Amino acid sequence: MPDNTLILLRHAKSDWSGLEADLDRPLNDRGRQQAPLVGRWLGHHVARIDLAVVSPAIRAQSTWSLTAGELDVTPSRVTDDRLYAASSMQLLAVVRELPSMAHTVVLVGHNPGIEDLVAVATGEWVHMNTSAVAVIRFEGVWATAGDMAASLTVFGRPPREIRH
Repeated sequence: MPDNTLILLRHAKSDWSGLEADLDRPLNDRGRQQAPLVGRWLGHHVARIDLAVVSPAIRAQSTWSLTAGELDVTPSRVTDDRLYAASSMQLLAVVRELPSMAHTVVLVGHNPGIEDLVAVATGEWVHMNTSAVAVIRFEGVWATAGDMAASLTVFGRPPREIRH
């Protein structure tokens, strides 16, 4: 049975200066600089990404677009409304429905759900700043995520704050 890798990516820094609804909040300058750094890090440290599942929030969509722009091969992308303001259990439900042929998946979402999912899946709590990644290796199939052994292999914010 193959291992699966879940990469949790918290959206990049957003702009709070406007009056738009939370769902429509864009990235700020710092966020537009952060996201490509994540893409470069992923391009150097992850052999292949099969699928990206992204929150519908503008800041999450923009984060993934800028991140994916740094990859040699852009994976398929799906927008999933359930990722917006999701709890760890809601995120885990999404993970359990991932296609079996996708062995490395990026979930682009929001806190506190992203942080909490790391803890639920691995038993380890990590702080997920904006543009932070957590790479989790699962043993078994996605449908049993949360019930199978999982380990946090890498976390932090590229390029410097990555811990193994």
